[in-house]
Amino acid sequence: MAIKSLRVLCQVDLPSGTVRLWDGSGGPFVDDAGNIWRACILTEDALSQIEMAINAEAFTLALVLSGIDEQTSNQIWVDYKAGSIKGSRFRIYIQDCDEFDQPVGVPDVKFTGRIDNLIFSDAANASGIQSTVTVEVTNRFTLRTLTNGAVLSDVDQKARAKVLNPTAPLDRFAERVNTLRDKTIRWPNW
Repeated sequence: MAIKSLRVLCQVDLPSGTVRLWDGSGGPFVDDAGNIWRACILTEDALSQIEMAINAEAFTLALVLSGIDEQTSNQIWVDYKAGSIKGSRFRIYIQDCDEFDQPVGVPDVKFTGRIDNLIFSDAANASGIQSTVTVEVTNRFTLRTLTNGAVLSDVDQKARAKVLNPTAPLDRFAERVNTLRDKTIRWPNW
């Protein structure tokens, strides 16, 4: 079966349940597993921002989701007000579709990160209230900061890495960055 189109899918694993959104305005989308994906609209620069996050060119993904239905917006708002949304897993999938815009196979996970912040804005118009949520997602390349704004020290970074991945060798990121600070890159390298 030939692939004719792609769909961008966003999945947020909130404490109250999973929210699934797809980039489109045609109503709900049901995948092969029976999951319902609600329609939303991504901004024009969303694809370039997603691409930069996938390629690790950007350490924070700020994705604007508009046109979210009221039920989904309310679910996100309740978790946000409870203070339990920060750190929730956020994934972006790419779903291959056939000539009838039906899913072909399983969607590919292209980006996984953790929610750092949400910004809500609502606008009223003739058709009702239109919700827009800006999701700020950090990935594994984001330097961890303390509550006072300072970046984690080498000792803190090693301890954090040991907790997250106990079987891996010690994290030496902070040591390596300092050794590269005074290096000169010559081009072309003959």
